[in-house]
Amino acid sequence: MGSESVTHSSNHYILVHGVCHGAWCWYKIKPLLESSGHKVTLLDLAASGANSKKLQDVETLSEYSEPLLEVMESLPPNEKVVLVGHSLGGLNIALAMEKFPTKVQVGVFLTAVVPDTQHKPSYVLEKDLELAMSMLRPGSLFIEDLSQQKNFSKVGYGSVPRAFIVCTQDLGVPLEFQRWMIENAGISDVMEINGADHMVMLSKPQELCDCLLKIVMKYQ
Repeated sequence: MGSESVTHSSNHYILVHGVCHGAWCWYKIKPLLESSGHKVTLLDLAASGANSKKLQDVETLSEYSEPLLEVMESLPPNEKVVLVGHSLGGLNIALAMEKFPTKVQVGVFLTAVVPDTQHKPSYVLEKDLELAMSMLRPGSLFIEDLSQQKNFSKVGYGSVPRAFIVCTQDLGVPLEFQRWMIENAGISDVMEINGADHMVMLSKPQELCDCLLKIVMKYQ
């Protein structure tokens, strides 16, 4: 394939990890996407991975999402990116979609928390709080902050195309809850990775890469 073809079809993926993880968890996916001619940005959210902030100093979702929002702010005016959020990272990409809707080609929720535009941002977490608390470390849900925030808007977050990748063997976010979130958020673009566990980027990287490439082709 010539370099001209690769450039023409190239997309910019920003991969956002879930809670307790960091940019490192995408180490198998990054080279797969790059070998297909795409640009990939990895980042550590606040108090995550190699980020130097302490969790007790991060009180809101906006503060937690600051590294992602800074990357979005720095994008050239005409560039659109593909946001991929894993697990709680779904809330981070939703916030980025709300603030920068014209800079997002599509938001991909990878067995992730998906907010809607009818309820407070805390709604999905409150529906399954016991499960969420068993998954996440104390203080990292931002329930109090999210319950006081305005709904995600239809002109911001709601205006961006959204897709969901289902992981059928996810024990952290059970299949039934994934399907409930998809229905609650009104997402119609859904793909499944059969046999995939919660850390699908580590257990089935090639299948995940294939899904991401197929999804984004629809929104070129």
